[in-house]
This record gives sequence, C-alpha cells and structure tokens, in this order.
Amino acid sequence: MIIDTHIHIWDLKRAAYDWLKEDTSILNRTYRLEELLPSFPAAKVTQGVLVQAANHMEDTELMLETARNHDQVAGVVGWLPLMDPVKTFGILNEKLLKEKYFKGVRHLIHNEPDPAWLLQSEVLESLQILAMHNIPYDVVGVNNDHLETAIKVSEKIPDLTMVLDHLNQPPIAEKKKFGKWGELMKTIAANSNVYAKISGLGTASGNFTGWTADDIKPYIAYTLEFFGTQRCFCGGDWPVSLLAGTYEMHWMIYQDILSSLLPKDNADRVLYKNARAFYNL
Repeated sequence: MIIDTHIHIWDLKRAAYDWLKEDTSILNRTYRLEELLPSFPAAKVTQGVLVQAANHMEDTELMLETARNHDQVAGVVGWLPLMDPVKTFGILNEKLLKEKYFKGVRHLIHNEPDPAWLLQSEVLESLQILAMHNIPYDVVGVNNDHLETAIKVSEKIPDLTMVLDHLNQPPIAEKKKFGKWGELMKTIAANSNVYAKISGLGTASGNFTGWTADDIKPYIAYTLEFFGTQRCFCGGDWPVSLLAGTYEMHWMIYQDILSSLLPKDNADRVLYKNARAFYNL
C-alpha cells in the first residue's frame, strides 16, 4: 500500500490559477485526476490526497467533487480565507467539517510577497482555529525564510499539526549538505507536531532531465534522522513533478531510497501508515 499525499488537479475552465497565467511550461493546461489514475498501478500507489493549488474555494470545491467521484481519493487538503478568522470559522462549521473528504488546509504562502505571511495576527488566529479542530496545515515553503516562519508558528501554536511540503525545498541544486536548511530542519523537528513530506525533490534538484536517486537520497536520510520514521510520509507532486520525469519514475526512486535506508516495517510507515494517521484518512 502507498498513499500519495500530494496530488494536484486543476481545470482552467472551472477556476483561475494566477500562478499559471504566465507559465509557458507543460503545466499550463487542465489536469484532472482521470489522467493520472492509469499510472497508479505501475507506481504501486493505492490511494491519493488532493492538495490545494489556488487560494480560493473553487479549487477546493473541484477537489471535493473529484473525491466524491473516485474511490482512489482518500482526502482533500483545501483552502480557507485565513486572513479572516470569522470567515474561516464560518466555512469550517457550515460546510467543510461536514465533508468526509476534507482533511487539511493549505495556502500558497510561497506566492505571497511577505515570507512571514503566516505570522500575521489574523492568520495566527485562524491557525489556532485549525488546531482546536485538529485540522492539519500544509506549509509550502521554498526558502529558509519560510522555514523560519514555520518554526515561529510552531512555537506560537504548539498544538497545530503541520507538515513541511517538499521538505521545504532542500538545497539539492546547490549541493549543500546541509547548510542553513539543515540547521532549521533540525530545529523545527524538535516539535513533535511537525511532520515532513518527502515530495517534489526531482524538481527541487534543478536538474530536470538528469537527476538520480543519489542526488536526493542524502536529504531524505537527513530528514529521517531528525523527524524519525513516525513523522515522515511521501507525495508524488503530480503534475508539477512531470517537469522532471514521469510519475512512475518519481515513485520508483522514492521507494528504492526508502527500502535502502529502512527496514520494511519502517518503510511502510513512511509510505502509508503515517499519512493515514496524519490526515485521519
């Protein structure tokens, strides 16, 4: 069993995705789950979690609708207007808490001009609401400033369960082992409510056509050392991952690395048991 905890879908006819408007890559088109599902068997993936790709409710509605129509979807990480705690509370109680597939929240903080966006008082109040309802939060950070912000959030709201998407962009492209990123990851790992998502590492390598397991393995091993096998799980990051190879390729590399680093019981935790517990699937 493998749970892919990081799948994106978007339908350009249904909603706007601002970050795609100037994109000239293969990503600037509609991607629906039906396109991915035939790749599940070869990748040995059995279920998936759909993850937010735009800061609006239309994106969340598309994911929830997709989840209702496909047994392979185990959960949805949606969006909430965190800058407005009253609205956040209202949408949760009037709608999302009644949705069986709603399992977490994310905001595209890496597209916000302020790397400390999460530390605004209104956002912190909304994150406290998530903590009260035991709703986990996905942190999509891409630099050390985002990681420092996540550390401060974890100190201000220690009961908030968080996961660092894509290991917060380790310095694979710079071939640093492990620099400031490593220091900050070690610091935040001290909070037992913070998890690490092994995902997006092919694109993080910066070498879209030539990256190998050897390029990313040290960063996975380092993360496992500090977060342990109880607080790590994996995601494929489709379709963004297609920039750096096929869906199956990414999953084969992740599985090979984990099997080389861990005994089977621990690898199983990272491949599905931890994800099931974290997102309450």
